[in-house]
Amino acid sequence: MKLSYICKIQTYTVIIMVFSLLSCKQEEQLLAKTIDNNVIDYSVKVYPLLDSENSRWFFFSSASRPFGMVNLSPDTEIDGAWGSGYRYKTDTIKGFSHIHAWQMSGISVMPVTITDSNKKNIYNDFYSKFSHKTEKVTPGYHYLELDRYQITSELTSTTRVGFHKYNFPKNTQAAILFNLNTKLGPCKNIDGELTKISENELVGKLVMEATIRRPKPFTVYFKAKLNTDIASLEKDIKTGNYLVNLVNPKDKVLMKVGISYTSIDNAANNIDKELSHWNFNDVVAESKEQWNGLLGRIDVEGGTETDQRRFYTDLWHALQGRRIISDANGAYPDNTGDKFRIGQLPLHDNGTPKFNHYNSDSFWGAQWTINTLWGLVYPEIKKEFVHSLIQYQKDGGLVPRGPSGGNYTFVMTGSSSTPFIVSAIQEGLITEDLEYIYQALKQNHLQGGIMEKAGYEHTTNLGGGFKYYLEKGYVPYPIPEGRFAGHQDGASLTMEYAYQDWTLAQLAKKLGHNEDYNYFLNRSENFKNVYDETSGWMRPKDVNNMWFKNFDPYDYKVGFVEANGAQATWFVPHNLSGLAELMGGTENAVKKLNKQFEEASALSFTAGTSHDLEEHPEYRRIPINYGNQPSIQTAFVFNKLGRPDLTQYWSRSIVEKTFSGLSPSTGYNGDEDQGLMGSLAVLMKIGLFQMNGGTDDNPEYQIGSPIFNKIAIKLHPEYYSNSTFVINAVNNSKENVYVESAVLNEQPIQGYVIDHDQITKGGTLVLKMTNKAKDQL
Repeated sequence: MKLSYICKIQTYTVIIMVFSLLSCKQEEQLLAKTIDNNVIDYSVKVYPLLDSENSRWFFFSSASRPFGMVNLSPDTEIDGAWGSGYRYKTDTIKGFSHIHAWQMSGISVMPVTITDSNKKNIYNDFYSKFSHKTEKVTPGYHYLELDRYQITSELTSTTRVGFHKYNFPKNTQAAILFNLNTKLGPCKNIDGELTKISENELVGKLVMEATIRRPKPFTVYFKAKLNTDIASLEKDIKTGNYLVNLVNPKDKVLMKVGISYTSIDNAANNIDKELSHWNFNDVVAESKEQWNGLLGRIDVEGGTETDQRRFYTDLWHALQGRRIISDANGAYPDNTGDKFRIGQLPLHDNGTPKFNHYNSDSFWGAQWTINTLWGLVYPEIKKEFVHSLIQYQKDGGLVPRGPSGGNYTFVMTGSSSTPFIVSAIQEGLITEDLEYIYQALKQNHLQGGIMEKAGYEHTTNLGGGFKYYLEKGYVPYPIPEGRFAGHQDGASLTMEYAYQDWTLAQLAKKLGHNEDYNYFLNRSENFKNVYDETSGWMRPKDVNNMWFKNFDPYDYKVGFVEANGAQATWFVPHNLSGLAELMGGTENAVKKLNKQFEEASALSFTAGTSHDLEEHPEYRRIPINYGNQPSIQTAFVFNKLGRPDLTQYWSRSIVEKTFSGLSPSTGYNGDEDQGLMGSLAVLMKIGLFQMNGGTDDNPEYQIGSPIFNKIAIKLHPEYYSNSTFVINAVNNSKENVYVESAVLNEQPIQGYVIDHDQITKGGTLVLKMTNKAKDQL
């Protein structure tokens, strides 16, 4: 199937835009022109600088396309995966690099002017101050001025080609420094090479050194073309970097940099396919059109201007971070075997790839975020990612949970890709080769599968404690064999495996594997083995079935992955009624969780304003943390326990305190893992959530408390009905957070839930809002 983005944008008229993540320029342009000029520019609502004081390498994006192989943006910090890339408070540009991806970086360039005084030291002293006052950043475009050189710099891109525009001062020696051998974000760039092949063309490559997460080195190839001639190419022996001296340009200098992870020829082909012209403004306009096509899938009315801007910034984040690694012709890097190989994606009859291949951080926590958002609003994206994950399995034998550099990273824990793929099947997005996919997923849930490995465990399979899970029904803490990996936290591992087993059981049931269904369903009850009735919390236990001594449910990362026991206790998304029974009944469970929310509210529901503050003594003991994935479902637990009013109250309060406002200093207050927190914020603001990640048959959505008066979701006609699903929140306000009644297509619905097929048929859900709750605790 050809990957296409078909957006129906309704602003008193119907506009159909077709976009594609495939690389051809023809596919990136607007194929169907609008019939009315009254079109909303959603991209101008995006605030790219949100939370940029707390950026990590792949967090910030500016001159990029959705999931682009090229993620061109300025870098103000270049050392380390955390606290690097574009950091708002750092006022010095250290280069414009083309790759900001999970465990990947590369091709940093810097326009400079050469003088007698700086020529000798330019390779070591080329950074420049800049000012936010003259900076302009929108999706697909970045403008800034390099104060040291008085150079104006503009950046944009296609999917695989970075496009630069520089205005050098008159009567200066213009040059571009290629900083190919440097520490850059998560890894060192080494063995950088640059060769002049014509009067205005260069080719090169560099190697990204292996990291503790990405265990093999990885090469990126590139070709650069300029609209002006190159006077000379100089290499510095000490740094190994290159200076491209330009023939004094009369006009602005344009430079295209096409990249590939397979070959220089494919980098050149990516330029030919995507950017055959030199019209910079056209590329900026095309990028805006593509972003508008995706952002416009959800149209909201009401709320403040800041509410709307923050919403589209959240939605923008949901389409970022995870990056294409395949070329326009479908060639892709496969690093899963003993030797690197160039793979080839299947092609359509016209020679275009049937899907793209991706680099991606873990799907850990995706069951409450992109599982739902992508499945409902961007089904073609979700389908592509499933095909990509299965391609890794065909190459390397396992479905990955966070691939980088064409290889496994074993990031985080469990088999987090299982819920993602199962939900895509349950939504009807994946309909072919289901038996093959099931067997591939099943392998991860058996010995020899990915569940055996804890975080970044490349050479052993002991860290996940999986043999104990099979033998004893729980993973001990600590694991007797010792420490082999990150995240060897037995109670959390037990609960995660149990949930993921339940999701696999749903697929087994769908395909008629009744014995497997019963087996994995039985394993899904293992969460009960780490519940301690005496304390009322989930609690780690050792290999001899003895509870962890001196247990403190508020102590961070003691038996629980990036969480404390209070937060993690509620990680039973597949059987909350069973959890409530362990707690002595639904009423006790509701009281317990409500108390946790009251305590967490004092800290605005997050462990500080950034991920690195979670272990700070002031924040680590928070009982609910919406700054990291393990407890981001908890507001909707109330809905499953028969108290939708508390879901509505607390979810609205979380949005107000945690996911509101526009500031470089805050925004996601923790671990924004490649769109997960942005996706979560979108779902909470439109009032739709899926507790089990949409993995049951005809997935169920829980209704929350939307912050907007009207939400229109344009359904993708290739997957769902050619219509719109509208949520009207009548009498909505900051005070009216409760849903008094819910009516779908003029028919009352019960239980504050709605099924997937009801939404995807289109129609109108009317929520009557009020300030009066049900029975108060």
